[in-house]
Amino acid sequence: MKKILPYLGITCGAFLFAFGLNFFIIANGLAEGGFTGLALILHYLTKWSFGSILLTLNIPLFFIGWQMWGKSFVLKTLLGVLTVSFAVDLTSGIGFHTQDLLLSALYGGVLSGSGLGLVLRSGATTGGVDIIARLLYEKTGISMGKIFLSFDLAVLSFVAFFFGLEKALYTLVALYISSQVIDRLIEGVDEARAITIISEVNQTIADAIIHNLERGATILKGYGAYTGEEKHVLYVVINKHELLHLKRIIRTIDPHAFIIISNVYEVLGEGFRPQK
Repeated sequence: MKKILPYLGITCGAFLFAFGLNFFIIANGLAEGGFTGLALILHYLTKWSFGSILLTLNIPLFFIGWQMWGKSFVLKTLLGVLTVSFAVDLTSGIGFHTQDLLLSALYGGVLSGSGLGLVLRSGATTGGVDIIARLLYEKTGISMGKIFLSFDLAVLSFVAFFFGLEKALYTLVALYISSQVIDRLIEGVDEARAITIISEVNQTIADAIIHNLERGATILKGYGAYTGEEKHVLYVVINKHELLHLKRIIRTIDPHAFIIISNVYEVLGEGFRPQK
């Protein structure tokens, strides 16, 4: 069963992406980022099959990936590209036409992002800019984030040139929503809070956390950069709904404590989600 689950995830993700793309994005003339956006532009201009265009654009990159990173990498990429291409072509023709392009951008971004996130979590990739970014990073040292951003900006420029600035701006909304959904699926949706506390009575605060919140805590040794004095730093991770209770505990014990609160997208381990 464990061997089947990744393929099931890739298939479900591909069809979820295809539904979002066809039903909201393509039906209302919007686009996407990356190679998907480039394939959509060519699809709009030529009326050729989107799946065929996406697969054709990726063929040269398969050979590059094979030479650079081996058969395993290419097979996962090929699986992702073939499944997504097939799913989009199979579900083509369905669509929800609306005058409110913002709705199309929002729902299209959520569904396509959910689908791609599921494909990525299942161990496959959709090729395209992923391969180009990785190659350029290894050859030139340019960060992959900058490469992704540059390619997306280029695609958005093409959309603005061929289909108008309004379509490009709504495409940008869909792209942003999609990227946020993908991040949540990859990094996790169980948001937590990491709290760093600097106080003269950290042990007392730690005892209160253990007894009142039933959470573990870690005390780290540090030194003040200005005074050179030894400091004890308390570190604790809690669920976001426990934050208010923790702040009350700290305020009661030491109202002058220095507190740093950070967002955590996923926590694995005792008291949270177990590792798989």
